[in-house]
Amino acid sequence: MGHGHGHTHDSAGRVDHALETSRRGLRTLTWSFAALFATAVAQLVLVLVTGSVALLGDTIHNFADALTAVPLAIAFVLGRRAATRRYTYGLGRAEDLAGVVVVLVVAASAVLVGYESVRRLVDPQPVGHPWVVAVAGVIGFAGNEIVARYRIKVGREIGSAALVADGVHARTDGFTSLAVVVGAAGVAFGFPAADPIVGLGITVAIVFVLRDAAKEVFRRLLDAVDPAAVELAERTASEADGVVEVRDLRMRWIGHHLRAELAVAVAAELTVRDAHTLAHEVEHRMVHAVPHLTAVVIHTEPASSGATRTPA
Repeated sequence: MGHGHGHTHDSAGRVDHALETSRRGLRTLTWSFAALFATAVAQLVLVLVTGSVALLGDTIHNFADALTAVPLAIAFVLGRRAATRRYTYGLGRAEDLAGVVVVLVVAASAVLVGYESVRRLVDPQPVGHPWVVAVAGVIGFAGNEIVARYRIKVGREIGSAALVADGVHARTDGFTSLAVVVGAAGVAFGFPAADPIVGLGITVAIVFVLRDAAKEVFRRLLDAVDPAAVELAERTASEADGVVEVRDLRMRWIGHHLRAELAVAVAAELTVRDAHTLAHEVEHRMVHAVPHLTAVVIHTEPASSGATRTPA
């Protein structure tokens, strides 16, 4: 016997929660886009003053970073669409695809910074007003770090790997802005090679950050779930009165929400109504105990069936 959503008020609550988390995601993207756009415009003004190629690269980078908010925003909007006969789970996984786009943008930025650094080592460029360049770099770092913290915090709270990856992306851009500052200081003290050398160091830092972001996003694509969440879900289900055993628990992410399906063994003499009530109680407990879990499908079966738990 299968059991799905349970009572309507719970379903309505879950829809409200899903909309609210998507709204928070969109609000985060809107504010961070505005902050990065303002940062990039401020830097562009200083590029025109100094003619610094390092600063120009950083400014272009910040404009590009602001634009990664676009695929993510589209994904959040798509994720709010109701399920259809073709897309029976809805379009929440669009978020994972947006996460892949962000990872590719970070990878491209690593290649770009590395290429520019090597090119400037081979062919040094004169930089005017190094202290103005340094100020612009500080502006870039501050803007990116504020946005990074905001995106990562909200991304973790709503369970969006793509938003966390975009926050990590903003942080790498903050590093590149910081490199501009160090490079400008080197130029000011008569060591022009400081700029490209720091650029190469930043390239290495971005590659390390990229590895972590990519791991998180690709795990989502492959339906990976934190084993601690699985453990918690299993324990919560087994603690409900009347549950003899929990079997075949599976969980997966759809966008920034978790779904679970499991079988619970119950006393063979329970009526269909009682088994249904018990399944609803298990679902209620799980949704409240496991962060980001919004849908549970429960199959009840008689405890005396002799079935054994499938190994994880």
